[in-house]
Amino acid sequence: MVAKRYIVTGGGGFVGRALGKALRGRGHEVISLARGEYPELTKLGIVSRRVDISRRPQEWRDLFIGVDGVFHTAAKVDMWGRYDDFFAVNVVGTRNILEACRAAGVRNLVFTSSPSVIHDGSDLEGVDESYPYPQHCDAYYPATKALAEREVRAAHDAGGLRTVSLRPHLIWGPDDTNLIPTILERARAGRLTRIGAGVNKVDVTFIDDCVRAHLLAMEALEESPDRVGGKVYFITQGQPVVMWEWIDQVLLAHGLPPVRKSLPRSLAHIAAVLMESAASCAQLFGLSVTPLLTRFLVSEMSTHHYFSIDAARRDFGYQPLLTMEQAMEVTFGKRPDWVVGG
Repeated sequence: MVAKRYIVTGGGGFVGRALGKALRGRGHEVISLARGEYPELTKLGIVSRRVDISRRPQEWRDLFIGVDGVFHTAAKVDMWGRYDDFFAVNVVGTRNILEACRAAGVRNLVFTSSPSVIHDGSDLEGVDESYPYPQHCDAYYPATKALAEREVRAAHDAGGLRTVSLRPHLIWGPDDTNLIPTILERARAGRLTRIGAGVNKVDVTFIDDCVRAHLLAMEALEESPDRVGGKVYFITQGQPVVMWEWIDQVLLAHGLPPVRKSLPRSLAHIAAVLMESAASCAQLFGLSVTPLLTRFLVSEMSTHHYFSIDAARRDFGYQPLLTMEQAMEVTFGKRPDWVVGG
């Protein structure tokens, strides 16, 4: 295998770190762009640069000279906040990355998007990439990620920069810094409440398979850009789980009781509207208040949302290497009663 040079934006995040490690394991040179300092990356031989991608690309775009490909994983991922903050990182930051790639002659970019870009509040059961973007989003994260994804797709040029976008859903696994810690934090604080009937199925994505999808997508861009260039792909474990049953299993693995509190979706939606209104009023007075519930969160926690990965299988050979049972065992240890899927 010929060693190449890659940039990973958001190199300090869950996906970015895992990608950097995998690329180094294959003998490639890796440059990590992140807003913080990550000494553990340096120990792996990753060149770490402290960069705010939302500001002044002319100050850091020289880092892209001689780079074979870019994995753009950096994003602002929150349920609440100021629109300008989401727009700055998710949209302006992506534009700056695209500009830096073009200026340096980088040929290939894999963009980490999200299935939330098509979230419209309805049940999404086995939908594929033809499902349209919604006319309205209930949260700034999916709204700005959708804008960024559209710009990445439009930036594809077979004769210049070649792009592909991936939509991994609910990424988790060992060293998770977001999904599992959030579940545990809310459970320990007594703030985890089941929304709706608790039977909704969702897709999740194990971190190793998420990384593998990114590597396969980059290889496809490099070798067969006409097949994947400018396209978008769902990435999941291909084995939907009943969300609230899976959450209970995560809690069980950490010695915590299952979720006992529940709230009908209609009441949760009303509560979310009131909490969002209160948080918005607080912002007017310069106060930062994060609502316990938002409309987007209520919808995400109470609807079916799982997706077809047939296109990724067909176009670049993605196939999850682990079943959900195996992924649970790798992450939490072997148990005789892991039951996932529905």
